[in-house]
Amino acid sequence: MNISVSPNNPVPLYQQIVDQIKAKILSGELQPGGSLPSMRQLAEELLASVITTKRAYSELEREGLIITRPGLGAFVADLSGDTVERVKTELVAGHLRAAVKSSRELGIADDQVIRMLREMLRGSLGGRRDE
Repeated sequence: MNISVSPNNPVPLYQQIVDQIKAKILSGELQPGGSLPSMRQLAEELLASVITTKRAYSELEREGLIITRPGLGAFVADLSGDTVERVKTELVAGHLRAAVKSSRELGIADDQVIRMLREMLRGSLGGRRDE
């Protein structure tokens, strides 16, 4: 599995792992029932501790995205379409909450933030439409 983490990133290592595996599941790159590397194997690949990968897998399991079976390993959960949409919505809502918080801290008016979002959705604010 192609995951990369950086100790220089302010996001904790376990969260970097969670975010990347979650993205791979939600995009369909990781299929339901597919196996994930063992916690030990992933820790070795990422030069991280087993405690870090255990925490990441525990978080993914708590969110219902993976299932762990003692002695067998970890597998992508068989998610319903509703669950996938719920997780995607929650993920985007989290990003939007962070953007609103930042805009308020910087003193940017709500109507300006709304205009910026509309421009981004139209693809005219320096980003591509598929970003």
